[in-house]
Amino acid sequence: MLNILVTGANGQLGNEMRLRSATSRHNWLFTDVAELDITDPQAVNRCVAANRIDVIVNCAAYTNVDRAEEDEAAADRINHLAPSHLAAAARTAGATLIHVSTDYVFPGDAHRPYDEQQPTAPLGAYGRTKLAGERAVEQSGCSSLIFRTAWLYSPFGNNFVKTMLRLTAERDTLNVVFDQVGTPTYAGDLAEAICNIVETERYKGREGIYHFSNEGVCSWYDFAVEIARLAGHTGCDIRPCHSSEFPSKTQRPAYSVLDKTKVKEAFGLRIPHWRESLANCIAKLQ
Repeated sequence: MLNILVTGANGQLGNEMRLRSATSRHNWLFTDVAELDITDPQAVNRCVAANRIDVIVNCAAYTNVDRAEEDEAAADRINHLAPSHLAAAARTAGATLIHVSTDYVFPGDAHRPYDEQQPTAPLGAYGRTKLAGERAVEQSGCSSLIFRTAWLYSPFGNNFVKTMLRLTAERDTLNVVFDQVGTPTYAGDLAEAICNIVETERYKGREGIYHFSNEGVCSWYDFAVEIARLAGHTGCDIRPCHSSEFPSKTQRPAYSVLDKTKVKEAFGLRIPHWRESLANCIAKLQ
């Protein structure tokens, strides 16, 4: 029987992991900052040793992309230093660390999906701190799997889907950018994949970086239109606009579609199309 530590358990992915592990035969320990401060290396070491942890799943992240530009040190503590502490504890305990990263490690100037081998070049503080976290995990010497994902949403917390459900119900017109392209990811699908990999112990001997998002490609505009359609919010006129119409201190990747060939082949996954998973999530929300 495995002892599995989940950090960032109150976030979107952590909450979905909690649901999917409810019937597990293994012991799952769910922590957020109130139970375990992952920026404190001594606290991390004590927790991992005391609970004889076999697998750590790090769902914690500083995800406020705009605020990261103003306070990169705070983002770095959670996105870079905390994973390095978790990796060090995993190495000492002989445990495996499963760490979640982001499409923001890429510059977004590609024209075909990014695979795991393509050069990273983050555009901002969030991407820089997440890439630093990846490198700290890789260089730690612990057994590790890194899952890069993108455009995460769920019934939990704040995300684009819940914002669009509210705005398309309230407004007659809405402008949404059409010049940023990627793939939405239902956090439930990523949680399902990670739980399955952990439960079956297929993480053993398969260390490395993997890409995981739902299948398909869309712009934020396309995503918003589908959200409104599924919710029956037909009274809102959603209009495509350019990113330049929403001035921001953060430069976001224009194209961040992830190639999922490696993860599908390594673990035999069937990943749903983003429209299928969006319908599933909105049904839960309604």
